[in-house]
Amino acid sequence: MKVAVTDYTFPDLSIEEAILKADGHEIVAWKEKRPASELANLVADADAVIAQFAPVDASVVAAMSKARVIVRYGIGVDNVDLDAALAKGIPVCNVPDYCVGEVADHTLAFILATTRQVVPHCVKIRAGSWGLATPLDGLRTLRDLTVGVVGFGRIGREVVARLQAFKGRILMHDPFVSPAEIRIAGAEAADLPSLLSGSDIVTLHCPSTAKTRGLINAEALAHMKHSAVLINLARGDLVVSEALMEALRDGKIAGAALDVFAPEPIPAGHPILSMDNVVLAPHIASASVSAVRNLRETVARITLFALRGEPLPNVVNGVGSVNV
Repeated sequence: MKVAVTDYTFPDLSIEEAILKADGHEIVAWKEKRPASELANLVADADAVIAQFAPVDASVVAAMSKARVIVRYGIGVDNVDLDAALAKGIPVCNVPDYCVGEVADHTLAFILATTRQVVPHCVKIRAGSWGLATPLDGLRTLRDLTVGVVGFGRIGREVVARLQAFKGRILMHDPFVSPAEIRIAGAEAADLPSLLSGSDIVTLHCPSTAKTRGLINAEALAHMKHSAVLINLARGDLVVSEALMEALRDGKIAGAALDVFAPEPIPAGHPILSMDNVVLAPHIASASVSAVRNLRETVARITLFALRGEPLPNVVNGVGSVNV
C-alpha cells in the first residue's frame, strides 16, 4: 500500500521505512512543506497520509480516495481539518505523549532566561563589557513571583511539577479541569483575567483551537502587569502578534520568550527580531534525539496499524478506536 508523507524536517525517512517497508508498503514523500493546492496529487491514491506542518485542509482531505488514516508528526493537529476528515470517515491520529519533558524543560529555561536576564548579560560580555546589562530590578527570583500556567494538559502538568521546586505561587487556568484536581497538583485554579492580572509570568500550554486562537490579544495583554513576561511554547496563533509587539514596544508588559510565532518562520526584518526584551527560538522546544525517534516510530506504527486494519490509538476526531 502507498503511504504519502506531505513534509518532514528529518534528514531522511529511514526510521519510517524500517517499519513500513518491512511490511511491504511504499512511501512517497515530499520533504519541503508545500501549499494545500499542491498536495492533492500526492494524497489522491494514498492508503495512509502522514503530515508534519503541511496544511491538510478540506481540499486536501477531499482529494483522498483511499486514505485509512491521517497521522500527524506531533501533539497538535491544528494543520489538519478534523471536521473534513470526520465527514469522510478518516481517523486522524497524533502522538500526545511526545516531547512532554522536553517542552516542560524548555519552558523553565525560558522562564529563568527572562527572570535572570541571561541573554542580555551574554551579549554584554561578548561585546567586551562587564557588569549588569539590565537594571537591578530586572533580576528576579522565582520564589517571590507568581507564575500563571494556561492549559493543564500533559505539558502544563509537567511545568507545574517543575515550578514547585522554586517555591513560588502557581496559578492555573483550564476550564476543563476541576479546581480540586488543580489544587492537588500544587497550583491554584483561576479564571483567565485573574491569572493574567495576578501573574508575573504567564506561560501558554493549550492547543490551537477555534476558542484559543488569539487568546492573548490586546485586551488580554492589558490585564497583565507592566512587569510581566509572556512565555509561549504552544502555538504561535494563540497570541495576536501585532498586539504583543505593541505591548512590548510600549512597556505594557516587560518581555516575552517565544519558541513559536505567527507567522513561521519569522520573516526577515520582522520587528520582533530586533526587540531586546524578547528571547526567541525557532520552534525547537520539542527537540531531543529520544523524542524525535519516539515520534517517528510511533507515527510509523500507527500508520501500520491502519494499513493492517487494526485498532488505532490516539484518534482525535472521533473516527474509529480511541486509546490515548
